[in-house]
Amino acid sequence: MRALGVALAALLAGCGGPQAPADADLARAGIDRSSYTAPGGLRVSLLSQRAADGRRVIFIHGTPGSAAAWAHYLRLPLPGTEAVAIDRPGFGLTLPPGAMVALKAQAAAIAPLLVERGGKWPVLVGHSLGGPIAAQVAVDNPGRVGALLILAGSFDPALEKINPMQPVGEWRMIRALLPANLRNANRELLGLKPELAALAPRLSGLRCRISIIHGTKDDLVPYANVAFLRAHLTGAAAVDVTTLKGQNHFIVWNEETRVRAALAALLAASSPAC
Repeated sequence: MRALGVALAALLAGCGGPQAPADADLARAGIDRSSYTAPGGLRVSLLSQRAADGRRVIFIHGTPGSAAAWAHYLRLPLPGTEAVAIDRPGFGLTLPPGAMVALKAQAAAIAPLLVERGGKWPVLVGHSLGGPIAAQVAVDNPGRVGALLILAGSFDPALEKINPMQPVGEWRMIRALLPANLRNANRELLGLKPELAALAPRLSGLRCRISIIHGTKDDLVPYANVAFLRAHLTGAAAVDVTTLKGQNHFIVWNEETRVRAALAALLAASSPAC
């Protein structure tokens, strides 16, 4: 049993990216942790810069992960913006600590952050599973999201494959061996396919500008997701795709310059809200 638990932990941990910095290091960099109450009684943990009041950029991590995955973007936000990142339900310091599979529930946890400043609504940046969550926020809150930046987003239900080890992770004895973030990540991934199928027909209703960045050597979320998005984002003001030849899933950290450039272009563009 322990060998199975270790194998599954290794499989899931590979989805999470590099180790995030500790809160003490974040505080020294001028990043504060706070929290807010979301629908259903969630206490959502949040990282942001001190005393920022510009147009909001909301960063949404994948699975597993945490707000601290976006530390570089929070330390050096784009001029005129307030960069914030949440611990999604089931991760980091957000409470209660259990997994939340439904994309609509994940989106509802983010909705309180949608504030208009200077006539402009927030830009949402989602990596991996954070991509469809960002899109779900937009479709559930029409007119309150300014633009979307999708980084290696998992959207096509047909491309969601379950590793044979993952159902084993729901066995009670195996779950007990896994850290909470990996238990929750596994449950999210097991339930993702029908969630994406429900989201897909609503993507055509998005009217804002949308940028997509994806690597051709992404072994976790296939590049073919880009074609799926092109086919479904038919109502968007513009769909800009950056293809990174030979790049893997971890473009948040490996391609920060390109991500920042795409975000700056979205912030500068004039387009309707989602």
